[in-house]
Amino acid sequence: MNVATVRSLAADLRTLGVRSGDVLLTHSSYKSVGSVAGGPQAVVQALLDVLGPDGTLVVPTHTSENTDPATWQHPPVPQEWWAPIRHEAPGFDPVRTPASRWMGRLAELVRCWPGALRSDHPQVSFAALGARSAEIVAGHRLDGALGDSSPLGAVYRLNGKVLLLGCGHDSNTSLHLSEWRQEHPPRHETGASIRQPDGTARWVTWTDVDEDEEDFDVIGAQFDSTGSVRTGRVGKSPSRLMSQRELVDFGTAWIRKFRPAA
Repeated sequence: MNVATVRSLAADLRTLGVRSGDVLLTHSSYKSVGSVAGGPQAVVQALLDVLGPDGTLVVPTHTSENTDPATWQHPPVPQEWWAPIRHEAPGFDPVRTPASRWMGRLAELVRCWPGALRSDHPQVSFAALGARSAEIVAGHRLDGALGDSSPLGAVYRLNGKVLLLGCGHDSNTSLHLSEWRQEHPPRHETGASIRQPDGTARWVTWTDVDEDEEDFDVIGAQFDSTGSVRTGRVGKSPSRLMSQRELVDFGTAWIRKFRPAA
């Protein structure tokens, strides 16, 4: 069949190893799936059908544009813009603020799906849909952006899985949890605009781990070579499925061994 359907995509996901009741953190490139009857909605529905009522779908809904404009490089902005950007932006709101376009069409669709919940971190939020969604998005601290108090840590505790749907390990956010677990990870000050209950916005700063995904492809390739990753196609999309706990433990040990000390 040249056109994927909800049923064919669900069959592909089951063949790959997704099971009813799973907690599934999904990173995706919708265009890699090919032609789909029903478009992005059909892909999300297939994921939900396979996970069933006891499963939970988790997606990153990061807002990378809600960062300090003084650090922007692609492109940089003039210094005279910094103050207006910091203090005139409407501020992050879990309900109103869309995910960055870099998160993809499926992530934004999940965020807007009836019943979805979203964590309230103004830069690296996650949305969750299903039985464990409240548990996964709760308690997302500013200074624990991608650490154990984040939804990544919750997925780890729940022994969830990671699905890379048409994207590589450079998009595999769970490896950031491996960075947070280092003994002395490098840290930096960062900031974001946050919408207040009265509708105004406030610029907030905090110190957190300075993440670096430049070697994620290397870590991921070596993890692939352990035989712990299941590969296959979902529609036309080359996909990987893995235990998040195994991935994070591998990444934690790899970074400790091979990254230079700060």
